[in-house]
Amino acid sequence: MTPVTHPIDAQRLALILNDLRLPAIKLNWPDIAQRADKEGWPAARFLAALAEHEIAERDRRRIERHLGEARLPPGKTLDSFAFDAVPMISRAQVMAICSGDGWLEKGANLILFGPPGGGKSHLAAAIGLALIENGWRVLFTRTSDLVQKLQVARRELSLEAAIARLDKYHLLILDDLAYVAKDQAETSVLFELISSRYERRSTLITANQPFGEWNRIFPDPAMTLAAVDRLVHHATIFEMNVESYRRRAAVQRRTGAGRPPTYATIKTIDQAPAGNEQPPG
Repeated sequence: MTPVTHPIDAQRLALILNDLRLPAIKLNWPDIAQRADKEGWPAARFLAALAEHEIAERDRRRIERHLGEARLPPGKTLDSFAFDAVPMISRAQVMAICSGDGWLEKGANLILFGPPGGGKSHLAAAIGLALIENGWRVLFTRTSDLVQKLQVARRELSLEAAIARLDKYHLLILDDLAYVAKDQAETSVLFELISSRYERRSTLITANQPFGEWNRIFPDPAMTLAAVDRLVHHATIFEMNVESYRRRAAVQRRTGAGRPPTYATIKTIDQAPAGNEQPPG
């Protein structure tokens, strides 16, 4: 005969589970208990089933919370990324990067170069989404927007605190680096952010211009070299030199022509450039 839980006992259990902050167990224990009684589970199996439900629910809520704070552009996933348009970028390598293991703990960086419309932002957001699903914290932002916020923090004498708050993100994605105005105040806060995260927290940057043209971003040559030096140390660099997806799609709509040839290269930088050596462009 299946034992019946007394209503008072059930109410007391609900209060206890509230106090212990175990909402998934509170919700699921009656159904699991009924199944356990029916199938004759030992107590350890019943307890393990309850704990597994609680852990799964906590993981779901954490991912939901981290997705909300990440500000990723919608619809940018690895499944929807056109790997065939950048054939020298390996899906397998990108998937390995998306685990986060072995590089986020070291504060290593990712840098995506390429012309506008080549898929840099899509790939960056897709990597960010996959990392969140694997338990990491990510923030996606246009570089110019974040720089403006950091400038406000500097004027309010709270720049150090503002940069420290970004430490909670294992990966900070700075999209469209090239659109930062060549202004000493803007680029100095950007440099402080890069320096602060160096070898502690990871940064992913998308940029239209190779390193050799970053003097258009940082007005001070010494600051340019120092920023590049910090970013390329232990960095993986994707050069996505492909025709714009948007332009190609427009041409195909007009002409029905096939996709023109594309190419991309990947570089891994394990140490900063020495002496006066020019960083890879």
